[in-house]
Amino acid sequence: MHPHPSTQLLQTTTTWDGKAVTYPTDAKAQITALMIEIPVNAETGWHRHPVPSFAMIVDGTLDVMLKDGSVNHLKAGDPLVEVFDTAHNGRNTGNVPVKIMVFYTGTVNSVLTIKEPH
Repeated sequence: MHPHPSTQLLQTTTTWDGKAVTYPTDAKAQITALMIEIPVNAETGWHRHPVPSFAMIVDGTLDVMLKDGSVNHLKAGDPLVEVFDTAHNGRNTGNVPVKIMVFYTGTVNSVLTIKEPH
């Protein structure tokens, strides 16, 4: 029991596109937290993450698209288990900068993001 009120935002074993979440096991684990900001009308560009990542939309609205046409519509307060090793592109669809707090569960010296060709 928590000494203070808590609200569970997310509990899952899969990414938002239905793939199993797995952790790297071949090196020393390392957690990296980033606050990412995407300006109004801007996109992240196509990229993928070779390590599992978990996020919360802090502000704004974001559409995350996969090459198969799937779209995840996200808004402030939404938790997210990002797609793993899958190309995706995020687009700010609102009128304020999108702020995303992201936690990457990689290993020491692991690459967190890889840009993809268009």
